Amino acid sequence: MTLTRAALAGMVDHTLLKPEATAADVEALIEEGRELGVLAVCVSPSMLPIRAEGMITAVVAGFPSGKHHSLIKGSEARLAVQQGADEVDMVIDVGAAIAGDYNAVLADIVTVREGIGDAVLKVIIESAALSDEAIVEVCRAAEKAGAHFVKTSTGFHPAGGASVEAVRLMAETVGGRLGVKASGGIRTTDAALAMIDAGATRLGLSGTRAVLDGLN
Repeated sequence: MTLTRAALAGMVDHTLLKPEATAADVEALIEEGRELGVLAVCVSPSMLPIRAEGMITAVVAGFPSGKHHSLIKGSEARLAVQQGADEVDMVIDVGAAIAGDYNAVLADIVTVREGIGDAVLKVIIESAALSDEAIVEVCRAAEKAGAHFVKTSTGFHPAGGASVEAVRLMAETVGGRLGVKASGGIRTTDAALAMIDAGATRLGLSGTRAVLDGLN
């Protein structure tokens, strides 16, 4: 796959979700993102409001465990949008998905979706922790709930991050109707391009510069 540096940057959510991140770290993220020409910056909701002119502001909700009550996730997401977030990346209840309780997964996503108006919703499914069947069912639930993207991973789950196989399955299930965001452990240019080739339409990267520099 051949992509220009600008085209690849235009698919990136430049991400800083470390719990020890400071306001100065977020400012540095924004400045670097602007320099690199990324599409979006993704931060923790407690860091809002931020000034990221020219880029999308994305935040997480129910992060990283997904074990928050749905109403808490919904409130967190709604407040983030009120404080300027354009996109919300929510974490599902992974345990519910593993148990096959897809109605609970659906209800959780709907609760967040209903609270954020016209903002874009990405649903983090922790694909590395799920069976192929569960990946398919959760992607279908996300689509039914009105989400705009499905996303592989938080990057914090011990089962692992994004994989080409999971991205391909997610794209086969909802691609063309929902976006597919690959995130978690994507540290090289080759890995990023492999995710795109498998069907990813957005990438979550913390080491964005290194990935982009690999195209030179």
